Amino acid sequence: MSQTNDNDIQPLTGMALFLGALCLATANFLAILDTTIANVSVANIAGALGTSTSQGTYVITSYAVAEAISVPLTGWLTRRFGSIRVFVVCFLMYGFFSVLCGLATSMTMLVAFRVFLGFSGGPLMPLSQTLMIRIFPSNKAHAAIGIWSMTTMVAPITGPILGGILCDQYSWPYVFIIKAPFAIIASIACWQLLKRFETKSIKARIDKVGLGLLVVWVAALQIMLDKGKDWDWFSSTKITVLACVAVIGFLSFLIWELTDGNPVVDLKVFRHRGYTACMITLALAFGAFFAIQVITPLWLQEFMGYTATIAGYSTATMGILAVFLAPVVANLSSKMDPRPLVFLGVVWLGAWTFIRAFANLDMTFSQISWPMFFQGIGMPLFFVPLTALALGSVKESEMDSAAGLMNFIRSLAGAFATSLVNTSWEDEGRYVHSELAGLTDRSGVATHMMQQSGMSIDQVRNSVDYMVQKQSVMVATNQLFMVIAAVFVGAAFLIWLAPKIKASVQAGAAH
Repeated sequence: MSQTNDNDIQPLTGMALFLGALCLATANFLAILDTTIANVSVANIAGALGTSTSQGTYVITSYAVAEAISVPLTGWLTRRFGSIRVFVVCFLMYGFFSVLCGLATSMTMLVAFRVFLGFSGGPLMPLSQTLMIRIFPSNKAHAAIGIWSMTTMVAPITGPILGGILCDQYSWPYVFIIKAPFAIIASIACWQLLKRFETKSIKARIDKVGLGLLVVWVAALQIMLDKGKDWDWFSSTKITVLACVAVIGFLSFLIWELTDGNPVVDLKVFRHRGYTACMITLALAFGAFFAIQVITPLWLQEFMGYTATIAGYSTATMGILAVFLAPVVANLSSKMDPRPLVFLGVVWLGAWTFIRAFANLDMTFSQISWPMFFQGIGMPLFFVPLTALALGSVKESEMDSAAGLMNFIRSLAGAFATSLVNTSWEDEGRYVHSELAGLTDRSGVATHMMQQSGMSIDQVRNSVDYMVQKQSVMVATNQLFMVIAAVFVGAAFLIWLAPKIKASVQAGAAH
């Protein structure tokens, strides 16, 4: 296939533009959807495959880590094979491994296939962003950014509700299999519509050492976070070794990437104060956001008696307002200083997380859902202008590296937050349970009354323990939300470390 200069290629128009944008949005939507679609399904998957809910969260973290590792490879892959070829092949592989995930018969198989699914889905995010800009006329570039931003924010909200419906109405394998037809059809359509946008391929050298070090320290740190609570943290030699490998690997990665002439991750963009401030804010705020998205459906299903579907409906309310606000905020952030918007968005998320930290076991569906509905206003205010500010803080020649690194940090923050919040939730729940157990029914009045009603002593003990367990988890959940709210507020103030950008970022130049 002949390849022409990018400047000679005319953007799509009419129905071709609509279909091209739809296919690219589908790719980005599916890749990000997979970060949360399994959230409400963890309990079902763990039960079906004979593992604990704690081990079930590996389904979430395995995908997120693999996705984060593959994102930095996107630049090399596109230079070596061409952006359209890489995009279409990754899209097809995504559909293939989605089917294999649904056919898995053990947690080990499922986690392994989720890793390959993450490797396939990682390049879809930055490439869908880049190609969306290329197929739109320059005067409609902000519409392209608005569409991409909308799918980026709505996908993680849609995940829980779709996963819940599929789990309850069918079974957990459909959570993965249902994505395959969309991926395969959209990838074929993308090839037919976008092949004339193919970029030139060159025999580019890959930073094998940097990639190897990246895989080593990220994998070691993630395994340490996942297994820490099971292996009693640093009382275990395995955890200590993993921590040492993670630290040494990370330091070696930093040194190598800063001195190599063709790094897999261009860390030199962190010399820009604005970009660094944006990435710290992104890591903390997105990690906090992802943490509440993981813990909420687990709490609703295990201790509030919600089905996966109802838990999904409740969680999904956060995305309703975000859908309508994303294009508006995208346009607004190109006309004014993005910092106040980011600050307002992250503080708003923190404020509503604080309000949600006063939950109780008697709350109705509407009392749980309405705070999340209003909390969703903060999502586009946070994410869209932060992207503009981050990319506006670097040189135009560095925007590709900056955008790729931004996706990497976002994916990694989600993976680490999942492990940390799951561990903290369980540990705090156990601690509160031990405290409440010693204070419950000291006089024995409740025990006596239940025995008088015909319950055996074992039934009484189990009943009391279950009530204490529910209250313990409720207290632990509220305490954790308090901490997450504080993280949001801290992240909001960090954005002011970024200097005001001299000019708004042109959407087409940002990629």
